[in-house]
Amino acid sequence: MSDTAAKYEAPSMVPVGVDPTRASIARVYDAFLGGKDNYAIDREVFHKVQRVAPEARDLAWSNRNFLTRAVRFLTDQGGIRQFLDCGSGLPTAENTHQIAQRIDPEARVVYVDNDPVVIAHGEALLEDNDFTHFVAADIFQPQDVLQNPTVRKYLDFSKPIGLLHVGTLHHYTAENGGELMQEYVDALPSGSFVAISHFLDPETPERSELARRMEDVFIHSPMGSGRFRTKAQLREFLPGLEIVPPGPGKPADFDLSDLWWPDGPRLRPLSPVEECSAAAVGRKP
Repeated sequence: MSDTAAKYEAPSMVPVGVDPTRASIARVYDAFLGGKDNYAIDREVFHKVQRVAPEARDLAWSNRNFLTRAVRFLTDQGGIRQFLDCGSGLPTAENTHQIAQRIDPEARVVYVDNDPVVIAHGEALLEDNDFTHFVAADIFQPQDVLQNPTVRKYLDFSKPIGLLHVGTLHHYTAENGGELMQEYVDALPSGSFVAISHFLDPETPERSELARRMEDVFIHSPMGSGRFRTKAQLREFLPGLEIVPPGPGKPADFDLSDLWWPDGPRLRPLSPVEECSAAAVGRKP
């Protein structure tokens, strides 16, 4: 074993196909959430971000809590009964299928990820759930996802679908993000919804500086991705969609992830890091 591998290998047996010397987006996210399914190389990314932004965990929790509220909204209010969850990450509390199936036990969910650890955990978690399935594919190759036999078998593309890209697109570093999402949107039937959360450049001097510091750490970390985009750039990810207003009296636009239809009144101020995450839900006419 090389010195590098020895340095980063976890105490337990490393699953087949997993390189513990390379950071994984899913495992880094798990480290941000305080999970245990990660390696030292993944925690290194978290600790580096934490040095420039002490409330770094808030980035992950803002995404996760938005997912909970958005899936509940889409199932309850939007009438969505089938979901395509892109970049699902490692299983934790309140996964998409748990939220949706609490409202309708027969709601269908297909998770998509290409991390071997996620695939192993996901398949084990879903073994006894006939309405939830897992696909190993690259979410940044839309046709590989959309034409996957499992996706086509379990999702009916003649009926509305909830497409989830929660905490994923900031890891797409190319400039053609609108074109990427256009492929997904074109495949969705009318009445479908797209939910997105993303690292935000708030375009205010103090918060933009914080966003750029975090971005610099992410980009130059072993993970190599994590862009903070402005609201104008984020709108490109919802091409031709009608954005759902994020709260009473608010304009139909991206809002801070924690402020998208919160469950109750806010009693504490947002942390600086929470002001660097935005979310939106769009509906296809």
